[in-house]
Amino acid sequence: MKTIKSILLTVLFTTATLQINAQRTYNVNASSTFEVAGTSTVHDWVMKSTEGTGTANLTIKDSKLTEINSLSISLLAESLKSYKASMDKVAYEALDTENHQNIEYVLKSATKIDDTTWNLTGVYTIAGVSREFVTQVRVTYNNGTFTLQGSNQITFADFEMAPPKAALGVVKAGKDLTVIFNIILS
Repeated sequence: MKTIKSILLTVLFTTATLQINAQRTYNVNASSTFEVAGTSTVHDWVMKSTEGTGTANLTIKDSKLTEINSLSISLLAESLKSYKASMDKVAYEALDTENHQNIEYVLKSATKIDDTTWNLTGVYTIAGVSREFVTQVRVTYNNGTFTLQGSNQITFADFEMAPPKAALGVVKAGKDLTVIFNIILS
């Protein structure tokens, strides 16, 4: 009888431990936002999308994020929209969306800085060119979802692209870009 009680207690303790410290796969929520911001010889501009897809595997202990084991995101390049169709067209040409339809991100490693700040090392693939960047993100937890907010400074040259031009070259995009994201994992 003592052996059965010992086995049952072991099973209950193991189950409780797994619930307290568990790995779980999350999906990128449709409320997530992705932006690319830049400048031109005429005005600043922003292109936005809410069509990112992807997954993350997180380790949670006592309702706190302890590890980011994996994160991969894919964004249809032509889902990025500005306020002008003509601007979108030259952006898609620069991104070579005919041959490279998606912008992708794959996490290589994650380092926890404090309870809400992480450094993510990952590979962006844009216009068929892959580059590794370190991104500092703010992570918040609310009602079973995690939100990752951050940004990266990149250039067109990082991905072997020429800044887009319009109006016979009179309007030209600046070389610097900011990638901004608000990823909701649920």
